[in-house]
Amino acid sequence: MYVILADVRVDSREPVSPFDDRLELEGSIETEWRPGVITGGVLLGVAVILVALNLRPAITSVGPMLGEMRDDLGATATWAGVLTTLPGLCFAAAGLAAPLLARRFGVGAAIASALSVLAVGLVLRVIDGPYVVLGGTLVATAGIALANVLIPVVIKDSFPARVGMMTGVYTAALQGGGALGSALTPPLENAFGGWRQGLGAWSVLAVLALLVWILAARGAGRAPVAEAGKQGSGRSLLRSPLAWMVTLFFGTQAFLAYVVMGWLPEVMIDAGVSKGDSGLLLGLMSLIAVPISLVVAPMAARQNSQSPWIVGLGVFGFVGMVGMMVAPAFSPLLWCVLIGLGMSVFSLALTVIALRARTGADTARLSGMAQGIGYLMAAVGPFLFGLLHDLTGGWTVPWIMMLVVFVAQMTFGALAGRRRFV
Repeated sequence: MYVILADVRVDSREPVSPFDDRLELEGSIETEWRPGVITGGVLLGVAVILVALNLRPAITSVGPMLGEMRDDLGATATWAGVLTTLPGLCFAAAGLAAPLLARRFGVGAAIASALSVLAVGLVLRVIDGPYVVLGGTLVATAGIALANVLIPVVIKDSFPARVGMMTGVYTAALQGGGALGSALTPPLENAFGGWRQGLGAWSVLAVLALLVWILAARGAGRAPVAEAGKQGSGRSLLRSPLAWMVTLFFGTQAFLAYVVMGWLPEVMIDAGVSKGDSGLLLGLMSLIAVPISLVVAPMAARQNSQSPWIVGLGVFGFVGMVGMMVAPAFSPLLWCVLIGLGMSVFSLALTVIALRARTGADTARLSGMAQGIGYLMAAVGPFLFGLLHDLTGGWTVPWIMMLVVFVAQMTFGALAGRRRFV
């Protein structure tokens, strides 16, 4: 078993794009494989899982508490809209900054800082009024966004022979953490006596992940400075067609996922499904992604092309959305299972980011570009879906928009899944 630590430096005298090769360590992030104890590799894997478990509860825990939060804080519907929109925007902004921070301080230190920021934000948002809640949420989601971008770099460099497996485990833990956030927060509120305590309790998980991450990172050696002959070409990923295919694939799947998470319960309620059942069906969709991530991502990563897997899962989701559009009351369970299978392509989006880059440096840059721009696209999705619903007075036109985006996702995913490198 081996462990790894990337030593990263940057010349700060000249501002450059976070996607520019000049940000790499003398041209690239270099890695040195050196023997370590088996428990070190296992501990790093456990640390990755714990980090992943922290990347959604800060967001999904708010939904069940939102009504009570508004009543207690005297907040408006506009405030609630800002609160639920902040994560997507913050993911985009912090995602674009992550490659710069990683190259300045190192990937390990950057992830430790991200977990610290997350823990502070989770505590901050429950100690005062509505604007403090917004500020704390902004801080917490900034930490999440940094880790979102950098964990694929850790997987690429520390588990090069198991990229698919570790990406699947990471994605499954991420999805599971999201489900736990919505499912456990109400019991936590009842146990601790209020929504503030229920939401703040998630900071304990962030601190636990931080401690384990620090222990896991301590066992790695320092990497040597890159040789001059290994310097990068200086070509920005913004000029790479493949990088844009990966980015648009990630962005379209995130667009669809944010719309589904934000609007699908309302669509089902309008079709006659009870509020409780609509919530359970949405949770089922998240859980479907867990086994798919554990099984499909490793299998797809071992193939020369991930395109057939991406398109295949997309077909399931497309059929589910057609069903939800033309006959939502016929079988909501069937439509949600099919849409959940389609949404599980998220694990392949992360796998593609790691597989389309040759080095950890390129992975960081590609991850930052795909997630930074991709989450900007995702933040627009729920707004457009709601706007089309308001303009037309029905759900058909919004669903047609979703089907068009789904076709785009399968197209960009098929192009991004072919074996090439940025």
